[in-house]
Amino acid sequence: MNNHVDIDPAILYFGTPVVLLSTLNEDGTTNLMPMSSVFWLGRTAVLGIGASSQTAQNLRDRPEIVINLPSVDLVTQVDGLALTTGNAAMSSGKAKRGYVFVADKYARAKLTPYGSDTVLPTSVAECPVHMEGMVSSLHDLGEPKLLAVEVGVTAVRVAPALRLAGHLNRIDPDRWRPLVMSFQHFYGLGDRVHPSRLASIDEELYR
Repeated sequence: MNNHVDIDPAILYFGTPVVLLSTLNEDGTTNLMPMSSVFWLGRTAVLGIGASSQTAQNLRDRPEIVINLPSVDLVTQVDGLALTTGNAAMSSGKAKRGYVFVADKYARAKLTPYGSDTVLPTSVAECPVHMEGMVSSLHDLGEPKLLAVEVGVTAVRVAPALRLAGHLNRIDPDRWRPLVMSFQHFYGLGDRVHPSRLASIDEELYR
């Protein structure tokens, strides 16, 4: 028997990984933005961001980015960047929601800038995963305040402890503990619940 009920939630964030986006400001400094509207298809990352954000402005003018993936133990630092913007001329909507302008996001979150290999924005040293990339396409969504960004990943750097034993280019999913956001709250992954038939496919076949 179907006992589902109709609802109209204001947001549809049922659970996605949290990332910190590094983009280049006009003065050459790096802006950090926490967000969780992200997914990957092959070597392309797709990001959903506010069209009036400093990150959006940076990507229009300087289409280089680092997608930093924090682990669960960095939740305090990530939360320290919540309700901050790198745009001094913030929108009225952000001001109404309690955002404040912060020029140096690294100092605010007590994080460390780390050099990148293929792009100019710096990565976040404390994050176990860095994905560098170039913007390949920007899409204004149906709502004018939202932007979808396609990023071609140009380099991936990970903490050595995450590598699967015996493999140069694979991540051990039992060692990777991503920070996840579900309806504005932080969560981590639980234990593996079931073997996956997809795991029988050699990852190299996806290249």
